[in-house]
Amino acid sequence: MINILLVDDHELVRTGIHKILNDVKGFKVVGEAQTGEEAVQYCRKSEPDVVLMDMNMPGIGGLEATKKILRYAPDVKIIVLTVHSEDPFPTKVMQIGASGYLTKGAGPDEMINAIRAVHSGQRYITPDIAQQMALNQFKSVEENPFNSLSERELQIMLMITRGEKVTDISKQLILSTKTINSYRYRMFEKLNVGNDVELTHLAIRYGMLNTEKM
Repeated sequence: MINILLVDDHELVRTGIHKILNDVKGFKVVGEAQTGEEAVQYCRKSEPDVVLMDMNMPGIGGLEATKKILRYAPDVKIIVLTVHSEDPFPTKVMQIGASGYLTKGAGPDEMINAIRAVHSGQRYITPDIAQQMALNQFKSVEENPFNSLSERELQIMLMITRGEKVTDISKQLILSTKTINSYRYRMFEKLNVGNDVELTHLAIRYGMLNTEKM
């Protein structure tokens, strides 16, 4: 039996996936979480075999949640299930130890195959994204300025562009406001923007944001 934890801030998404997976022989959805924090807490108490992790959620989000879960439970297999298909997201996610990367445009059969693959110790990336990642090795990193951001900077960028305040970000990430602002201004320099609005516009331009959630 493959025990699965669903992590997504949209109940409708969780309900749909739950129904699909519970109808598959050998699969069992053992829990649901709507934030990264809830996912981390769940995995500390009871380790599922596979976690389906959304990236864009309130709070610490999927990137940080993935890092924390793997720190405490390195045997858990995490598949990021997200709307983001553009680098640097897939590359960053796989670099921090995720076992799979699927877009929410994937069909039920692909999701089921991905779960079975990572549970058996393989890695799974949606084919078109895997091809894109391979081709990106031959492109200049300057083509997408967000490739220059570190994992932490990318995480804070997502939180800022969701409209979260520096004080709230500092509490969620357990970092001082001074540290958050240091990351923020470093991002501004790397991306050649002057404020949060310009940062958001640039992120939209390069497909870094899911505008449906804004």
